[in-house]
Amino acid sequence: AAMNQMQTPDLVTCDVTEGVATLALGGGVAHALSLGMIRTLHATLDDLAADDTVRVVVLSGPGHIFCAGHDLKEIARHRADDDQGHAYLTELFEACAGMMIALATLPKPTLAMVDGIAMAAGLQLVASCDLAFASPRATVCLPGVTNGGFCTTPAVAVSRNVGPKHLMELTLTGTPMTADWAQAAGLFNRICPGDTLTAETRTFATALATRNPGPISKGKTALQAHRDLPLRDAYALATPVMIDHFMDPGRLASEAAKAPKA
Repeated sequence: AAMNQMQTPDLVTCDVTEGVATLALGGGVAHALSLGMIRTLHATLDDLAADDTVRVVVLSGPGHIFCAGHDLKEIARHRADDDQGHAYLTELFEACAGMMIALATLPKPTLAMVDGIAMAAGLQLVASCDLAFASPRATVCLPGVTNGGFCTTPAVAVSRNVGPKHLMELTLTGTPMTADWAQAAGLFNRICPGDTLTAETRTFATALATRNPGPISKGKTALQAHRDLPLRDAYALATPVMIDHFMDPGRLASEAAKAPKA
């Protein structure tokens, strides 16, 4: 299979193989979301959205920490400056929101591969992906309350995956929850053995990359748009998109190729 690589040293690496772009978070073992990491990840997502050779995006945080959330040391350094602290935090969290929106609305399927703890904004990353495969050692946590705060922005993404009681347990206890708990709550799709997680994720993503990309992109957009609409409005939005799927040139070509030969 053809392969090409794009790299931003120490922050994000991107490997594209067979239509699957695998993003690996860098920035140290905690893969903390510094402002530089956020901007690099956002720019990479924008590039992948525009790259027709990419059909699926897999997001990984190698090691026992998928992502520990925001870079608290960086925040502490800037917050110590009374004049600039608020301005820095505004820039940081607005940049993070923009990146998370780009991830959540990417016109291609996204899959988080979680083999460690996903904490605070790290769990926000997982929740912003369409799917999540995890190993048994993966855990999830919204620890803001244990540090005198509250994981308000991570909860925006997480609330779109889990029910209100699960969300309140995460935000009010700040306690790490197991992979089984996360799967039952709706944060993980599958739990795979640690030694096969990468292979199972790649097999799934590679198969998905062979599907017709046009209807998938339009279908994702429609799903997100109608999810919070009243029932009648949801069907009014979804119906013309469904009709468009059946008229899609890629689908027509696929059906013609499968048709019995005379």
